[in-house]
Amino acid sequence: MATKKKAAPSNLIAANKKAGHDYSFTDKLEAGLVLEGWEVKSLRAGRAQLRDSYVLVKDGEAWLLGAHITPLPTASTHIKPEPDRTRKLLLHRSQLDTLIGAVERKGFTVVPTRMYWKKGRAKVEVALAKGKKLHDKRATEKERDWQRDKQRILKNN
Repeated sequence: MATKKKAAPSNLIAANKKAGHDYSFTDKLEAGLVLEGWEVKSLRAGRAQLRDSYVLVKDGEAWLLGAHITPLPTASTHIKPEPDRTRKLLLHRSQLDTLIGAVERKGFTVVPTRMYWKKGRAKVEVALAKGKKLHDKRATEKERDWQRDKQRILKNN
């Protein structure tokens, strides 16, 4: 009698794969997210996109801009959902100070990399990032191709 195990549900809502290609990350932080009710329902349905989003640090607060959360068709009739609205990120003061210092003094960018569930709450992983130059992107791609070819060679032997 074999019992089937259920696959563990993935906590990942959305990932920003493009950010890994365009930036090199130095430090990652976990931030909470201020959401409206319809946004939570949409996130549970997996309707979020972080591709062109970024984090703006202004007046001692962090804001998520450009993140697209598609409203469900069953959204309430009296609420006008705004998919691309600016959302506040919840961070500790020390984390905010780290972000502010890196952005203002060192020229870093703050980029959201993943959105996921943790203990029933939506979290966003933000990373301090430096933009990659074209030659850096080429070197990364060349290294990735070499690793893939190496694995293929080892598998065939």
